[in-house]
Amino acid sequence: MVHRKRSKLKKWVVGAAAVALIITSGCSNKPDSTEASTNGSGSGSEEPYELVYLTTGDQGAKPLVPNDRIVAEINKRLNIKLTVKIAPEFSYDKINVAIASGDLPDVVTTQYPSSSVSQWIREGILVPLNDYFDKLPTIKAKLDNGLQWTAVDGKYYGYPFVSGAEKSNYTVQFRQDWLDKLGLEHPKTLEEFHGTLKAIVEKDPDGNGKADTFGFVTNKPVAGEALTAFDFVLYAYGLPNSDYVLNDNGEVIPRFEHPAFKAGIEELRKWYDEKLIDPEFIVYDRPAKEQKFFQGKAGIMDGPLFRHVSRVEGSLKQVNPDGVLGYAPPPAGPDGKQGMAVRSKNALFTAVTNKAKNPEKAAQFIEFMLSKEGRDLLQLGIEGVHYTKQGDTITYNEAEREKDGFAANGWSHPLAWGNVTWPIDQNYLPQTEPNIERALDSVKVASKYFVPNLITRKTEAEIEYGKAVNEVYNQYFVNLLNGKLDVDQGIAELGEQWRQAGGDEILKQANEEYKNQGAGK
Repeated sequence: MVHRKRSKLKKWVVGAAAVALIITSGCSNKPDSTEASTNGSGSGSEEPYELVYLTTGDQGAKPLVPNDRIVAEINKRLNIKLTVKIAPEFSYDKINVAIASGDLPDVVTTQYPSSSVSQWIREGILVPLNDYFDKLPTIKAKLDNGLQWTAVDGKYYGYPFVSGAEKSNYTVQFRQDWLDKLGLEHPKTLEEFHGTLKAIVEKDPDGNGKADTFGFVTNKPVAGEALTAFDFVLYAYGLPNSDYVLNDNGEVIPRFEHPAFKAGIEELRKWYDEKLIDPEFIVYDRPAKEQKFFQGKAGIMDGPLFRHVSRVEGSLKQVNPDGVLGYAPPPAGPDGKQGMAVRSKNALFTAVTNKAKNPEKAAQFIEFMLSKEGRDLLQLGIEGVHYTKQGDTITYNEAEREKDGFAANGWSHPLAWGNVTWPIDQNYLPQTEPNIERALDSVKVASKYFVPNLITRKTEAEIEYGKAVNEVYNQYFVNLLNGKLDVDQGIAELGEQWRQAGGDEILKQANEEYKNQGAGK
């Protein structure tokens, strides 16, 4: 959302482990009791409730600032005294360490489903929200609209936000200026894609006279997840589902045992042998991958667009003023098949812990973050201070917004994203977004190429053994890609090791789940 880098993170030490968190300083402003909002459960004479919120952040957000007026406004409206602790985006391990230490927050956001959340529910660490539904209309409506499967024995232990169910921003991105220089169109097929990669590597599009450019660069997966960055090639060869596939007997089996996986690996191995893929990708995180793209070390990458269009192209132009970002649908395979986007089975789960002395007030804080009132505050700020509105036209006061950590160019407050929603799910772009047409078009393009899941949700076995089997899969995928393993032998060994790491139990439950959901009907 923001086009600036985070400042250095402070350290929050939990027990013997150093957990990197941003902690608000001076953001727990005590509201004037006479101004306490009736939205809270208390009266104006009630002392503000001290509420600690531990959450994962947004990679693009600015840090929270001392004396933040948005936090102060939340305090006033809810009659609370809010302290926010933010772990870096996707750093769920830091959240888990914090909870394991016993130093619980009132409200926590983490990954779901996960073994940690299941354990917290079993141990009574999370408080059911059902008793407070009369004060949580937004949460209740969202739970009733397709999230009933998240209930445990009829009780909802938090709000699970599943992103990207109908829309995607995951695309193939490339240096449009390089393609123009080389006289190339957007590659529409795998054959054309391969040719484009070769041209980028061999024809010196950056004009520096050095063979120092790779065709494609990606990044390692988030910890515990499977490597999926090359899956668009597997889908081009006809892989029908993103999670599992069926064998000839109608049984659920691992997707890497489908013929399309072997065909895709053989194609990718050719790219790797021809030095078209950056071989160091497995050590890159997303920012490192993007830096390779910005610096002209690679001409094509995968990644999200929508709100990132301006950020990616802006960063590219900082290094090369003539750089132009392009994007396109995934390439089609020999039979015209294409795919790239998948519907995630993961969610962001925001819950109240048993540490909360006032669980109803803590639940109302989550409700506020989801409500229109809360979204308007976090996206726009305080009317008359951070923005003014005339009809449907919004004028952003950037000088005042900057004082409270709002991202530049009409983007939002640090608490706006990375907890209960993302911009794409809100269809949110500020009116000042300079690339609004391309941002919206990137979603339109990406959303055409969803690949279905065979199993609609994670089973308990997948939650328990998912990390272990994904580690096996990733190791074998990389070794198949770089030629350290024979393709047929490697896939066979992968099947054996994957099953031994928990895959047998995963397949057992996956087959049961498939039957329960009507055998795909």
